[in-house]
Amino acid sequence: ARLKAAGAVLVGRTNMDEFAMGSTTENSVYGPTRNPANPDHVAGGSSGGSAAAVAGGLAVAALGTDTGGSIRQPAAFCGCVGLKPSYGRVSRYGLTAYGSSFDQAGPLTRTVEDAAILLQAMAGPDPHDGTTIPDDPPDFSAELAKGATGLRVGLPEEYFGEGLDAEIRAAIEGVVKWLEGDGAEVVPVSLPHTKYAVAAYYLTVTAEASANLARFDGVRYGARVDGDSPYDLYVNTRSAGFGTEVKRRIILGTYVLSSGYYDAYYRKAQQVRTLIQRDFQAAFARCDVLATPVTPRPAPRLGEVTDDPLAMYLGDIYTVTANLAGLCGVSVPCGTTAAGLPIGVQWLGPVRGEAVALRAARAGEAGS
Repeated sequence: ARLKAAGAVLVGRTNMDEFAMGSTTENSVYGPTRNPANPDHVAGGSSGGSAAAVAGGLAVAALGTDTGGSIRQPAAFCGCVGLKPSYGRVSRYGLTAYGSSFDQAGPLTRTVEDAAILLQAMAGPDPHDGTTIPDDPPDFSAELAKGATGLRVGLPEEYFGEGLDAEIRAAIEGVVKWLEGDGAEVVPVSLPHTKYAVAAYYLTVTAEASANLARFDGVRYGARVDGDSPYDLYVNTRSAGFGTEVKRRIILGTYVLSSGYYDAYYRKAQQVRTLIQRDFQAAFARCDVLATPVTPRPAPRLGEVTDDPLAMYLGDIYTVTANLAGLCGVSVPCGTTAAGLPIGVQWLGPVRGEAVALRAARAGEAGS
């Protein structure tokens, strides 16, 4: 509504993973989205259609939602800019809830400047969403021209360890080195609880999904498949109305919330979430922004990870932490692999730190 009021022209809807649950857009009932850089590869997810539309020149910008990386990861895979605002910066009113304490809407664009312009139009408090930040947003474009001089860029050691593709590492290190030469100060930092992030994320977010998607019962929301009894109605509706990955996450979330397992799994994951938030608070006391990979590897081929959900979940290691901590993050193209697949660098800013994250992203964009 705010984009329309600002004069934006909406040209269509884009493909995505069902209920935003997936990292490849292969969980869409409409079929997969192909990567404009190489149609044999996935576009990422869950907002893969938005990233492909922008990277493929179908639109100058698109919208996506980011619960654990669903804006930033497809942006990195397709070679465009993807901005996840801080939790509460953009209203969630009208979104189908997946993980209510994680979800955030944001823009995918061709340039960092365009991302700042769209966020300016989208952001702000909303009486329909009590989790929105109550203050009016700052001017997100004001600091774009400041460049790298004086910027303290943190490099978290846990994000550059085992499992990171060598070409992605080299590309990101190249951008950071360019920024250092342009006046930035590079600061080594540590985020010691990163190794628990994927487990904590998939326990907490699926628990919220289990509760949120319970409303899709064929009575109040969603498709309806009748049966001989109310029980049959629910079973038939939810069996036909949810795909395999959505069912998997609902079942996992219901399990961790069940009696006898709540303390062992959900409560423990929430405690880890707090520790991850404290890690970032300590890191941002030493630096202004963090430079990290977006993904551990380039875009996989279609069908490569569909039969291995664990591999798909582990691919979110560099993005879910921002959602666990409520941070903002920007994925910006920083080169391609030898095979021609796009590479993205992620700039993580503190809560409400979109202006400095966009400043770093714009400075890095100039050096890519």
